[in-house]
Amino acid sequence: LDDSNDSLTIGLGSALGTTSHMVIDANGHITKPLQPAFQVQPSSDQTNMGDNTVIALGTERFDQNGDFASHTFTAPVTGRYQLSASLRIQSLDTAADYYQLRLATSNQTYAPVIEPKFSSDPLYWTLTLSLLVDMDANDTANINVRQQSGTQQADIDTESYFSGFLAC
Repeated sequence: LDDSNDSLTIGLGSALGTTSHMVIDANGHITKPLQPAFQVQPSSDQTNMGDNTVIALGTERFDQNGDFASHTFTAPVTGRYQLSASLRIQSLDTAADYYQLRLATSNQTYAPVIEPKFSSDPLYWTLTLSLLVDMDANDTANINVRQQSGTQQADIDTESYFSGFLAC
Protein backbone atom coordinates (compact mmCIF):
# COMPACT_ATOMS: atom_id res chain seq x y z
CA LEU A 1 0.00 0.00 0.00
CA ASP A 2 1.48 3.37 -1.06
CA ASP A 3 0.78 6.07 1.52
CA SER A 4 3.47 8.56 0.37
CA ASN A 5 0.87 11.27 -0.36
CA ASP A 6 -0.81 10.97 3.02
CA SER A 7 -0.90 13.74 5.59
CA LEU A 8 -2.04 13.81 9.18
CA THR A 9 -4.46 16.58 10.14
CA ILE A 10 -5.27 17.36 13.75
CA GLY A 11 -8.24 19.62 14.37
CA LEU A 12 -11.87 19.91 15.19
CA GLY A 13 -14.46 18.27 12.98
CA SER A 14 -18.06 19.32 12.73
CA ALA A 15 -21.04 19.03 10.45
CA LEU A 16 -20.10 22.45 9.02
CA GLY A 17 -16.52 21.50 8.12
CA THR A 18 -13.17 20.85 9.65
CA THR A 19 -10.81 23.32 11.30
CA SER A 20 -7.20 22.20 10.89
CA HIS A 21 -5.07 22.99 13.93
CA MET A 22 -1.97 21.13 12.75
CA VAL A 23 -1.07 19.35 9.51
CA ILE A 24 1.87 16.99 9.04
CA ASP A 25 2.45 16.23 5.36
CA ALA A 26 4.07 13.13 3.81
CA ASN A 27 7.51 14.81 4.00
CA GLY A 28 7.18 15.60 7.71
CA HIS A 29 6.53 19.34 7.27
CA ILE A 30 4.34 20.68 10.07
CA THR A 31 2.04 23.66 9.57
CA LYS A 32 -0.19 25.26 12.16
CA PRO A 33 -2.78 27.41 10.35
CA LEU A 34 -4.02 29.02 13.57
CA GLN A 35 -0.54 29.80 15.01
CA PRO A 36 -0.36 33.57 15.69
CA ALA A 37 1.80 35.36 13.10
CA PHE A 38 1.58 38.79 11.49
CA GLN A 39 3.42 41.28 9.33
CA VAL A 40 2.14 44.83 8.88
CA GLN A 41 3.36 48.10 7.40
CA PRO A 42 2.19 51.70 7.02
CA SER A 43 -0.37 52.36 4.27
CA SER A 44 1.16 55.77 3.63
CA ASP A 45 4.10 57.86 4.81
CA GLN A 46 3.67 59.24 8.31
CA THR A 47 5.05 62.77 8.21
CA ASN A 48 6.64 65.08 10.77
CA MET A 49 6.62 62.59 13.62
CA GLY A 50 6.92 63.90 17.14
CA ASP A 51 7.68 62.55 20.58
CA ASN A 52 6.15 59.07 21.17
CA THR A 53 4.48 58.84 17.77
CA VAL A 54 2.60 55.55 17.48
CA ILE A 55 3.30 54.10 14.05
CA ALA A 56 0.12 53.81 11.98
CA LEU A 57 0.26 50.31 10.48
CA GLY A 58 -2.70 50.08 8.12
CA THR A 59 -1.56 47.41 5.65
CA GLU A 60 -1.57 43.79 6.77
CA ARG A 61 0.71 41.62 4.65
CA PHE A 62 -0.67 38.71 6.67
CA ASP A 63 -2.40 38.24 10.01
CA GLN A 64 -2.66 34.55 10.68
CA ASN A 65 -5.20 34.01 13.48
CA GLY A 66 -6.46 37.64 13.34
CA ASP A 67 -4.58 39.00 16.39
CA PHE A 68 -3.51 42.37 14.93
CA ALA A 69 -5.86 45.39 14.88
CA SER A 70 -5.66 49.16 15.37
CA HIS A 71 -1.84 49.23 15.16
CA THR A 72 -1.61 46.70 18.02
CA PHE A 73 -0.86 43.00 18.34
CA THR A 74 -2.80 41.19 21.10
CA ALA A 75 -1.37 37.87 22.30
CA PRO A 76 -4.08 35.19 22.15
CA VAL A 77 -2.20 32.85 24.52
CA THR A 78 0.60 33.08 27.08
CA GLY A 79 4.00 32.35 25.56
CA ARG A 80 7.20 33.71 24.09
CA TYR A 81 6.74 35.86 20.98
CA GLN A 82 9.38 36.87 18.47
CA LEU A 83 8.68 40.50 17.58
CA SER A 84 10.63 42.51 15.02
CA ALA A 85 10.42 46.04 13.66
CA SER A 86 12.24 47.92 10.92
CA LEU A 87 11.49 51.61 10.42
CA ARG A 88 12.83 53.55 7.48
CA ILE A 89 12.96 57.19 8.50
CA GLN A 90 13.29 59.97 5.95
CA SER A 91 14.92 63.33 6.79
CA LEU A 92 16.33 62.42 10.20
CA ASP A 93 17.08 65.65 12.10
CA THR A 94 20.67 65.98 13.38
CA ALA A 95 19.49 68.64 15.86
CA ALA A 96 17.54 65.97 17.80
CA ASP A 97 19.20 64.74 21.00
CA TYR A 98 18.24 61.16 20.16
CA TYR A 99 15.75 58.85 18.45
CA GLN A 100 14.29 55.66 19.87
CA LEU A 101 12.41 52.88 18.14
CA ARG A 102 10.22 51.68 21.01
CA LEU A 103 8.56 48.28 21.24
CA ALA A 104 5.93 48.71 23.92
CA THR A 105 4.42 45.55 25.40
CA SER A 106 2.12 45.20 28.39
CA ASN A 107 5.06 43.87 30.42
CA GLN A 108 7.93 46.11 29.30
CA THR A 109 9.08 48.73 26.81
CA TYR A 110 12.24 48.03 24.82
CA ALA A 111 13.90 51.15 23.42
CA PRO A 112 17.28 51.14 21.67
CA VAL A 113 18.57 54.65 21.00
CA ILE A 114 20.64 56.47 18.39
CA GLU A 115 22.19 59.90 18.69
CA PRO A 116 22.08 61.47 15.20
CA LYS A 117 25.20 63.64 15.39
CA PHE A 118 25.99 63.60 11.68
CA SER A 119 27.42 66.44 9.58
CA SER A 120 24.04 66.84 7.81
CA ASP A 121 20.49 65.43 8.00
CA PRO A 122 20.53 61.91 6.48
CA LEU A 123 17.93 61.44 3.74
CA TYR A 124 17.23 57.86 4.95
CA TRP A 125 17.97 56.04 8.18
CA THR A 126 16.75 52.63 9.33
CA LEU A 127 16.05 51.70 12.95
CA THR A 128 15.63 47.98 13.67
CA LEU A 129 14.68 45.84 16.63
CA SER A 130 14.17 42.10 17.09
CA LEU A 131 13.40 40.50 20.44
CA LEU A 132 11.96 37.38 22.01
CA VAL A 133 9.51 38.69 24.62
CA ASP A 134 7.20 37.04 27.11
CA MET A 135 3.54 37.89 26.79
CA ASP A 136 0.52 36.70 28.72
CA ALA A 137 -2.83 36.07 27.04
CA ASN A 138 -4.39 39.45 26.09
CA ASP A 139 -1.12 41.39 26.51
CA THR A 140 -0.53 43.90 23.74
CA ALA A 141 2.44 45.15 21.71
CA ASN A 142 2.92 48.12 19.41
CA ILE A 143 5.77 50.20 18.07
CA ASN A 144 6.39 53.91 18.36
CA VAL A 145 9.18 56.39 17.77
CA ARG A 146 10.51 58.94 20.16
CA GLN A 147 12.42 62.00 18.96
CA GLN A 148 13.90 64.05 21.78
CA SER A 149 14.05 67.77 20.80
CA GLY A 150 14.97 69.08 17.35
CA THR A 151 12.66 69.85 14.44
CA GLN A 152 9.73 67.51 13.84
CA GLN A 153 10.65 66.90 10.20
CA ALA A 154 11.30 63.15 10.11
CA ASP A 155 8.88 60.91 8.23
CA ILE A 156 8.14 57.18 8.56
CA ASP A 157 8.31 55.57 5.12
CA THR A 158 5.94 52.86 3.87
CA GLU A 159 8.95 50.51 3.60
CA SER A 160 8.72 50.04 7.38
CA TYR A 161 7.54 46.79 8.97
CA PHE A 162 6.35 45.25 12.25
CA SER A 163 6.07 41.48 12.52
CA GLY A 164 5.75 38.74 15.08
CA PHE A 165 4.87 35.14 15.80
CA LEU A 166 4.38 32.77 18.72
CA ALA A 167 7.74 31.04 19.11
CA CYS A 168 7.10 28.79 22.12
